[in-house]
Amino acid sequence: MLQVMVRGSDLHPVRLESGERLVFGRDPHGDTPRPRRIELRLPHCARHVSGVLAELTIGTEAAALRWLGAGEGRLSSLLDAPGGARRVTLVRGMSAMLDLGKNELVVLAGRQAGDELFTDLLLTFVVAAAAVPEDDAPEGRHDTELKPHLRKGQLTRYSKEWYVALALAEPWLAGDDDSPFPPTNRRIYERVREWRGDAWNLERAQRVDDAIRVVSRIAFGELADPYGEARQGRIQNPRFAVGKRVAEYRLVTADDLAEVHTQPRT
Repeated sequence: MLQVMVRGSDLHPVRLESGERLVFGRDPHGDTPRPRRIELRLPHCARHVSGVLAELTIGTEAAALRWLGAGEGRLSSLLDAPGGARRVTLVRGMSAMLDLGKNELVVLAGRQAGDELFTDLLLTFVVAAAAVPEDDAPEGRHDTELKPHLRKGQLTRYSKEWYVALALAEPWLAGDDDSPFPPTNRRIYERVREWRGDAWNLERAQRVDDAIRVVSRIAFGELADPYGEARQGRIQNPRFAVGKRVAEYRLVTADDLAEVHTQPRT
């Protein structure tokens, strides 16, 4: 479960929880109220700011921001990993995942400061994990049943998907993420072969893609999966998003990376 606190200048803080949606802009109010949907009018918006600017969806495992406005927004966050700063320019129809911790959204020239005088409008979103009693945790839903070792949001050590996740997240785990580029299918295959002596059928690019999709489903959950049909809007560079997410949520760790460098090949 997640909690998100939304703050802004002259804006009363708004707290959201998993299962809720926030629609915000210059005038986002619709005619028909919808359950678990909160509409937030941003104070002192410039006239050119869209009435409905963006929608924030809080899932059980991730929070996603979908940009609906005509202008542009800039989303930034600071990750715990070295060199982990992220900046994304949002345009209409684009979605971006919020990181745990503080995220800042700048609406360019979105605040009316006087006659024909505009400044940037700043919103902050602080994302935190909330403890959920085990009895209240919802059962996971899957369109296609996952293998037993891939259920319950975890990877079995030394499985094919575990090795692929490790290769995909290597730039973040190794601290080489000042401007990380996710590894290619060929690079993933070569790394797995180097670590364990053979690489199953990963010499075939499609098999690498299949494994990444499985890892993505585990890392993000069904609602926010960049490769899934359930998410709304597109996401830039889903492979980048999966690699970073795997490292952030410690599906594999720097210790795992150090181990495969020293373990004997099978």
